[in-house]
Amino acid sequence: MVQTLDRGLTALHAVSQAAEGLTVAELAVRMGLHRAITYRLVRTLELHGLVMKASGGKFFLGAGVLPLSSRFAPQLRSIARPLLQDLSNKSNASAFISIADGQDCIPIDVVDADASVLHVTYRIGSRHPLTRGAAGHAILASRPPSDTDSEAVIQARAKGVSVSIGEIQPGAVGVASPVLMPGNTFSGIEASVGVVALNNLDVEASRLHVMACARALSELLK
Repeated sequence: MVQTLDRGLTALHAVSQAAEGLTVAELAVRMGLHRAITYRLVRTLELHGLVMKASGGKFFLGAGVLPLSSRFAPQLRSIARPLLQDLSNKSNASAFISIADGQDCIPIDVVDADASVLHVTYRIGSRHPLTRGAAGHAILASRPPSDTDSEAVIQARAKGVSVSIGEIQPGAVGVASPVLMPGNTFSGIEASVGVVALNNLDVEASRLHVMACARALSELLK
């Protein structure tokens, strides 16, 4: 039973990573399984709406994953909240966790700095392109290298942390690091944590605090 569950989750993850879909035969090759076994796995996922069959016999993620993803965000916020509070206190800045949604970056939780008289916040639910700002750069840096990567993304991947100045709000400095998600459990979720403040932010100290927060959250999500 455990092996079947593991195989089913592996199949779901493989389908989610295939932008052009996968046939049963292609999935069987990727998983190293007999086609009959793979078909039964895919058929079970299809019955639960987690995958759907399109023309040409290719399978894609189904609408059944949407309720799961919508319930994931509150759980992620609940797990991350104590870490964000600690990060905000240490950095004296607003701490946030953001996720990728298509080509956009969206903050799903923000803890504002209590001790700062002048601070800038990051509005929950606001959108901006992944190609702008530290949070988006950090998420892009968690992906495999691409010929289209900007210098900011390349540097973020090399250093494990991204820094941006004035890209989202004038005068705002952002520092962010990617959160490493367990593949089978949180397939398709990409996130980053970070801080944002006005130009009085201690960037060097914040780099260390943000990276430590990202590592701690990654461990909790395993």
